[in-house]
Amino acid sequence: MVVRAPASQQSPAQANERLLVGAAQKDPARFAELYEIHFERVYLFVVRRVGDRDVAEDLTSDVFHKALANIKQFEWRGVPFGAWLLRIAANAITDRGKRSGRELSFADPPEIAAQGDMEQIEEGAQLFRLVNDLPEDQKQVVVMRFAAQKSIREIAAEIGRTAGAVKQLQFRGLENLRARLGSGAKPQRTQRDTKGSKKTGVKNG
Repeated sequence: MVVRAPASQQSPAQANERLLVGAAQKDPARFAELYEIHFERVYLFVVRRVGDRDVAEDLTSDVFHKALANIKQFEWRGVPFGAWLLRIAANAITDRGKRSGRELSFADPPEIAAQGDMEQIEEGAQLFRLVNDLPEDQKQVVVMRFAAQKSIREIAAEIGRTAGAVKQLQFRGLENLRARLGSGAKPQRTQRDTKGSKKTGVKNG
C-alpha cells in the first residue's frame, strides 16, 4: 500500500515544491523552475557515479528531458520530486552502460540510498552553486583546478596568467567559499542556470 504524507506534515520547502510541480504539470514552461532547483543535485549524483564530466552533462540533460516529457505522470506518493529525478538518473546511467557495452555501477536507488550519501549530494549541490557565485576569474581557476583537475601550470598556460597569479586566485576563491559556507550564505542564481536551461531544452518562462 502506498503511504501518502499528509499535507500538514510537509515542510515549507516540500509544500512549495509541490506547488511548482503542479504548475509544471499544467504549463510545461514552468518546469524551468524545477530545473533551476534540482540541476546541481542531479548532476552531482550522475558525475559521482560515471566519473566523466562530459558523460555526466549529457546524462543530466537526458534526465531533465525525460522528466519534462513525463511530468504529468508524476504523482505524490511519499517520495520527493527530487528522488523521482534521481531514479530517472539511475536508470539513465544503467542504460548508458548497456549501450556502451560496460556496466556503470552506482549506489542504492535514490529512494533507499543511505542518508549520508544523500547529504553529501546536497552539500555538493550547495557548493556547486556557491562556486558559480564567485568572481569570474576565481570561479574559472577553482573549476579548472578541482573539477577538471588541471595543474597550476596548465591553468596558467590556458588563461595567460603566471603560476603565482593562479595560486592567488585559487586561494581567494577557496577563502570566499569557506566564508560563505561558514556564514550559511544562500547562493544566487547566475547565468549558468540560464545556459543550463538552454542546454536541456528547458526555457525559462
